[in-house]
Amino acid sequence: MFLKLLGESIRFAWQVLSTNLLRTMLSLLGVTIGIMLIIAVFTVVDSLEKNIKDSFSFLGSNVVTVDKMNFVQRDPNVPFYIYFRRPSNTYDEFEFLKSNLKNASHVAFFGTRSSTMKYKSSSINSINIYGISNEYKDVYEVDILNGRYFTANEIESGRNVAIIGDEVAKSLFPFESPIGKSITSRGQKLVVIGVLAKEGKSLLGTPSSDERIYIPYKMFTKMFYVGRFGVSPSIAAKGYVEDIGLVELQNEMEGMLRKVRGLKPKEESNFALNRPEAIADAIGQVFDIVGYAGWIIGGFSILVGGFGIMNIMFVSVQERTKIIGIQKSLGAKNYFILFQFLFEAIFLCLIGGATGVLIVYFLTFIPAGGLEISLSMKNILLGVVVSSVIGVVSGIVPSAKAARLDPVEAMRAG
Repeated sequence: MFLKLLGESIRFAWQVLSTNLLRTMLSLLGVTIGIMLIIAVFTVVDSLEKNIKDSFSFLGSNVVTVDKMNFVQRDPNVPFYIYFRRPSNTYDEFEFLKSNLKNASHVAFFGTRSSTMKYKSSSINSINIYGISNEYKDVYEVDILNGRYFTANEIESGRNVAIIGDEVAKSLFPFESPIGKSITSRGQKLVVIGVLAKEGKSLLGTPSSDERIYIPYKMFTKMFYVGRFGVSPSIAAKGYVEDIGLVELQNEMEGMLRKVRGLKPKEESNFALNRPEAIADAIGQVFDIVGYAGWIIGGFSILVGGFGIMNIMFVSVQERTKIIGIQKSLGAKNYFILFQFLFEAIFLCLIGGATGVLIVYFLTFIPAGGLEISLSMKNILLGVVVSSVIGVVSGIVPSAKAARLDPVEAMRAG
C-alpha cells in the first residue's frame, strides 16, 4: 500500500511539474533558497569550527596541562598580575606526578621560548624552541619525516641535539640535508638529528610545528632562564579514554599538586588545570549563535516556499476533484486520498531541498583561501529532514481537504 501511494504521488507530482513547469519552479524557489541558506550557513559554520579547532591541535587531545592561568573563564575579579606571581612548575613536581599519577597514561614536561636560529650565513627569527622531556612524544604528536627522536640518554644528560620543523629546515638548509649539521642559538650549538613532517599553516595562524625546534629540557635550561620571571614550564598528562571528561585525572592531579606545594585545605590553588576542549567549547558556543542566525534567515525563505507549495497543492486538489470522486466511488478510503496528496507535497519539497543542497555542494568547490569547506552527511540529512517537514506542514491542509470531499459532489464538480 505504501509503495502504491508513493508511486502514484510521484506520478502526480511529476505531472504537476511538467504541466505547470514555470508555476512550480517559482513556488519551489522559496524552499530551494531556504534550504540552500540553512545548509550553506551550517556548512560554513561546521567548516570554520573544524578549521579553528584544528588550529589548536598543538594543545593535544585528552590532555590536562598544569599552567599558571586558565585558557578560558578567568575570574574577572582577580587582577592579572596575580597569575604571574604564582610559582612555576618544577622538574621535581613533574617527576612526582609521573611516578604517582594512576589516571594518566603518560606525563610530560616542557618549556618554550622564541629565539633566532643560525646556520653559517643563514638565520631565521622568532622560532619556537621547545625544551621537552622524553615523554613528550607520548603525550603530543611528534611526526618525524627524516632522522629520529631523542634517546633517553640524550634527554637525561641534556645533549646538544635538536629536531627541527619543516620551515626551519627549508630556511637554513635550502640545498642540503640538515641531518648531522650544527645550528646555533644563544651561543649554543645544536646538532640536528631529525626533521618534522610539514604541517602547514592553520586558519588562525596558531603555532605550527613547521616553525618549531625540539631540544632536551636540560639543554633548554642552559639557553633560557626558567622560573618566576623567566620561562614557566608546563606539565602535561595524557588521560585514559575511559575517563570521560578526564574528571578522575583532574581531581587526582589537583590533590597531588596541592599536597606537593603544601597548600592548606582553605587555600586557593596556585595553579590552573587546562584542557584543550575548554577552548573548543568556547568556540562552539559562538558558532551556535551563528547557527541560530542561519535558521532565522533561512526560515523566512522556507516559510514563503511553504506557502508556495501549499498553493500548488490546493490547485492540484481543484484540478483533480473529479478523479478524487471516482477514486472514492470505487472504494478509496480517506487516508488513501490524504496520503496521496501528502506524499506529493513531500516529494515536491524534497525536489526543492535537493536542489538547494546540490547548489551548496557545488559552492564548496569555490576556493576560500585557507578555509577548507566541505558538505557533511549530517548537513545533507538535515536538508532532507527539513524539506520533508516543510512538505508535511504545507501539504496537510490541502490533503485533508481532498480526503474530506464528498464523492458525489466531487464528480459533479468535475
